[in-house]
Parts: sequence; C-alpha cells; structure tokens
Amino acid sequence: MLTLTLKNIPAPLHAMLKESAEKNRRSLNSEILARLERELAVPTVDPKAHAKELKAFTARFPRVEHARVGRYKREGRA
Repeated sequence: MLTLTLKNIPAPLHAMLKESAEKNRRSLNSEILARLERELAVPTVDPKAHAKELKAFTARFPRVEHARVGRYKREGRA
C-alpha cells in the first residue's frame, strides 16, 4: 500500500469529512478513500458523442404537432 499525505486541508472540509465518516461508521482515512474511489469510478462522458447519440435516439420518436397538443389541452384532453 502506498501512503499519501494531504496538507493544508481547510478546517471546514476536514469537519465535513469527519462528520461524514462518523455517519458512515468509517475512519476518516476510509471515508476519504471511499469518496475518491466513488468519484474516480464515474465514467467520463464525451459531450459530442453523447449529444450525437441523444440526437439519434430522439430522431426515432414520432413528430409532435404542437398545435394539436395545444388544442387537446384547451379541450381538457391532456
């Protein structure tokens, strides 16, 4: 196992981490490791590729006639 030393941790951040560790019944070290693992496990998203996939997904939906929807709402057939 490697050792990492954190310096100059702001007091409010330290207090929040300590409180969170107590709530989760973990040591401060375990809490920090759990948070780092959770944060780093989040997959990175390519915004351009995601937008392209979203556009392709929404293109498969039928077109909505907004005038018809408005008329249905006015008639109480929402």
